[in-house]
Amino acid sequence: MARPLRLEYEGAFYHITSRGNERGKIFYCDADYRKFCDYLREARKKYGIILHCYVLMPNHYHLLIETPEANLSKVMHYLNGAYTNHINIKRGRSGHLFQGRYKAIVVDQDSYLGELSRYIHLNPVRAKMVVKPEDYLYSSYGAYISGKGSELVTSEMVLGLAGGGRRYRAFVEAGVSLELESPTSRVYGGMIIGRAEFIKEALKKLKKGYEGKAEISHRRALRTAGSADEILSLVAKGYQIPADDVKKGRHSEAKKTAMYLMKKHTGMTNGEIGKQFGELSYSAVAKAYKRLQEEMEKNRSLRALIKKIEANMSNVKG
Repeated sequence: MARPLRLEYEGAFYHITSRGNERGKIFYCDADYRKFCDYLREARKKYGIILHCYVLMPNHYHLLIETPEANLSKVMHYLNGAYTNHINIKRGRSGHLFQGRYKAIVVDQDSYLGELSRYIHLNPVRAKMVVKPEDYLYSSYGAYISGKGSELVTSEMVLGLAGGGRRYRAFVEAGVSLELESPTSRVYGGMIIGRAEFIKEALKKLKKGYEGKAEISHRRALRTAGSADEILSLVAKGYQIPADDVKKGRHSEAKKTAMYLMKKHTGMTNGEIGKQFGELSYSAVAKAYKRLQEEMEKNRSLRALIKKIEANMSNVKG
């Protein structure tokens, strides 16, 4: 099975998720949640990480962390290893506590930090464990809305992006009643959430040739990071029509193809993609993407055309 690529560099922001083995519990009682937070504090001291937000669920956890040093692997080896040893000794068990390797996604902090923090803080609400995010004890949301701060969590950056604590609270609470697209649905190459420009800059930090190794998952996706304009131009060329016909939907299949490729090969949200085609809604883009996938399964010629367009997209340099 292909292993996910790890991208480590100084100043990187990550969305970390780690799940219990076979979806089993990793936290059994209040003391376990507190112990894991102790290990998070120790990781801050040992490795200098900055923890922006977190939520600890019974069988998994989410962290949003910043690494001033390029040391994510060391941090996670310590955190999951120490906690696994604690649980194994405490419960008289042995073997793996967590399911495989943790998932680490590099985050474009300028565009996605606030949205991702809301996604993390609303986890218990989506899981129907609480009605309001502040009612869940094992997350950083209380520190965000209390105004008192926390020795474990650094909330200033996210609150600053939101315009302060009151606005951040309103932003999160608005998400309770909205059908929000998960930020994790926009992951590029299995490891990055961000704008096309951010993706290209992040990929330049890869060691030369690393993205081409056979064992690296998503290696084909990592070789391309096309912009919206480039995709529109290539789709128009592929269908032999003017680019304006693609944008204005005069050729329905070409329009869906362009939306499909933008969603697949850029860090654009559905809303951002919709703006390329005259303010289409998030759901309209999602439906177009799904329809094209279904059509590709039935239409060999369509699959070949899209493959040809993808082959002509710009290679990532560096």
